[in-house]
Amino acid sequence: MKTQFLQPSTIELNARALQNNIRFLKRVAGEYVKVSSVIKGNAYGHGISSFLPIAEKAGMDHFSVFSANEALIAIRHKRNRDTRIMIMGMVRDEELEWAIENGVEFYVFEESRLQTASRVAKKMDKKALIHLQIETGMNRTGFEEENWEKTFKKVKTDQNCLSLEGICTHYAGAESAANYFRIVNQDKQFQKARGLAEKIFGEKQISHASSSAAFLTLPDKHYDMVRIGIAQYGFWPSRETFIHYIKSENLEEGYDPLQRVLTWKSEIMSIKKVKSGEFIGYGNVYLAGHNMTIATVPIGYTHGFGRNLTNTGYVLVNGKRCGVVGLVNMNMITINISHLGNVKKGDEVVLIGKQGNDEITIASFGEMTNNLNYEVLTRLPGSIPRICVGCG
Repeated sequence: MKTQFLQPSTIELNARALQNNIRFLKRVAGEYVKVSSVIKGNAYGHGISSFLPIAEKAGMDHFSVFSANEALIAIRHKRNRDTRIMIMGMVRDEELEWAIENGVEFYVFEESRLQTASRVAKKMDKKALIHLQIETGMNRTGFEEENWEKTFKKVKTDQNCLSLEGICTHYAGAESAANYFRIVNQDKQFQKARGLAEKIFGEKQISHASSSAAFLTLPDKHYDMVRIGIAQYGFWPSRETFIHYIKSENLEEGYDPLQRVLTWKSEIMSIKKVKSGEFIGYGNVYLAGHNMTIATVPIGYTHGFGRNLTNTGYVLVNGKRCGVVGLVNMNMITINISHLGNVKKGDEVVLIGKQGNDEITIASFGEMTNNLNYEVLTRLPGSIPRICVGCG
């Protein structure tokens, strides 16, 4: 009989939750605004190779990644021929030929990349699919105002080898009202660039600027396409964003149109008794104040369960919260199950997600580790298997 070797934990992706989220996002976007699924950071920890086919099945056909390497993973795992991939960040000069050959769209935000893309595309006799990124005040990447006209004219001159798929920018912190006036000024600059592009090309160009936060709080800035990351996975960019949306739509307090896609699970590895007065784990970090029953769970900081959860973190067993006792190790944690009955080796342990009537949210996990939602998700190692639930 062939032995089946399993990883100490798994990440489940709920296809029905994703379908719900995509329906909601497309409804908010409306008929004429395209929704691009942002899958950078290994699909925000959900796993590009596992997440992308589920998202395709749910109706997505445009995906945004950060690098050529992520684009390669996306190309390998997409199921639909017409699915398009867009690189928003890193493409080395030597990777441009591959991107052009495979019809991968990519941002151009500096003259050297524009010149190289034009030269490589000419040599290949195939058009490069480019998005011109405009600097509007983020001060990260993008063409400065003094270079807009020259850049647009260069693209127009080289239309035989450059296909302008869009012009874009990125708002600096739409998840907080504190940044509102900065974003308003950015948008004025973007509209100025769009107007100049229309004048030079003789027609309006496809435009996109909004991520999840701007999409949900600034409906007048959707333009032709929106780039949705965190929201499609069932998370709000910030508490402020959530409250703003609920109030603006006059929805009931406590209602959440988004559903979490990800659940992280492990299992009980062993159970033992510890007498009062004994230390648990390394050093003298945790002293048993009474006779205890503890269990070991085969996950640790190598899996994204940080050492800062020592004596403060908790997990779910049999639908009840069980605190971490002792140091978080590289591959193990110990938890207090003294208050539970009938726990046995192999029982399910939920690290993030629902079990019974309780839930450990990404937000609560982030609060325990002093990390943002984004950080918690993207720090989940790619080595943890991603399994689709409801993909029948």
